[in-house]
Amino acid sequence: MREWFADYLEACNRHDLDAVRELLDPAVRRAHLPGGSDAWISDLADLFQAFPDWQWRRIQLLVEEDRIAVQLRASGTHTGTLLGRAPTRQHVNIAEFAFLRVTNGRVVEYSGSADVAQLLAT
Repeated sequence: MREWFADYLEACNRHDLDAVRELLDPAVRRAHLPGGSDAWISDLADLFQAFPDWQWRRIQLLVEEDRIAVQLRASGTHTGTLLGRAPTRQHVNIAEFAFLRVTNGRVVEYSGSADVAQLLAT
């Protein structure tokens, strides 16, 4: 599972949406967010459009059977429109926590938190 997550994070940091999609179950469930891999990929595409240099760094990773808990730092520069907000050119650095359940090499469940207020404050 540690290698799987390293592959997932690498695909995210390359902004390779096709590679990320391959690691998601088409019907992935996301707590408090629209479900399905299309919605997940759309959200990432919006993020990458607004923050073309967006990168995640793993701080801590815990694995138990088919579940992953991870603490991340994410950062990027706001150079594109985000949720209707014009680019600010500000660099942001936020904390993220994610909980994933992985079956057959694909995320089937996700819940987590990110400092979205910090993102929107850019």
